[in-house]
Amino acid sequence: MMISPNRPPRPRLTARILAYALADVFGLACVAIGASWFATGQGGLLPDFPTSAVEAVACTAGGVAVMFWSVTRILREIARQGPEMQARYDAYIAARHPEHRPPAGD
Repeated sequence: MMISPNRPPRPRLTARILAYALADVFGLACVAIGASWFATGQGGLLPDFPTSAVEAVACTAGGVAVMFWSVTRILREIARQGPEMQARYDAYIAARHPEHRPPAGD
């Protein structure tokens, strides 16, 4: 993959970030399935699930929990790339906008 020198550096997509993103999509689907029961009174996306308010609440709450977990893991993985991204950003600023470089002491 070619990295364009004309744009600021961005985080790399790693296998872990992709896996957590897929978990986030699963959580979003759970929220949608649970919320569809509240909107229509029956399973809107899956015909036989959820069949009661308890199942709808459990599905929605579980989806929110999975989404929260996966987003925190994605942010943790991006934070691990911080030093590398800072070095790439400093090189980008030095090459493209030298007038905005921080003083040498920083």
